[in-house]
Amino acid sequence: KLPLESIQVVLEELRKNGNLEWLDKNKTSFLIMWRRPEEWGRLIYQWVSKNGLTNSVFTLYELTSGDDTENEEFHGLDETMLLRALQALQQEHKAEIITLDDGRGVKFF
Repeated sequence: KLPLESIQVVLEELRKNGNLEWLDKNKTSFLIMWRRPEEWGRLIYQWVSKNGLTNSVFTLYELTSGDDTENEEFHGLDETMLLRALQALQQEHKAEIITLDDGRGVKFF
């Protein structure tokens, strides 16, 4: 039951911290993210490194639904957020999103 001005302040702080993204120009619809894509990317890359899986290729399904990631925080992550996390890793030259015959995948470096 916050006043509209207070709600706008909270939303703006979330946006500044990278945890909110406006989905329309009128700022009536938004996406709130528990973790920023860069944070998800860091968790995924830590798992890859810890398990000696650099220079390996994974499908997006394997990362979020495979048996090997069952105990990881990113297991079950929404595909849209997964792609954003992988794009962040791609910008850091730690991964490359690739197109496979049956969908998308990623190669880690």
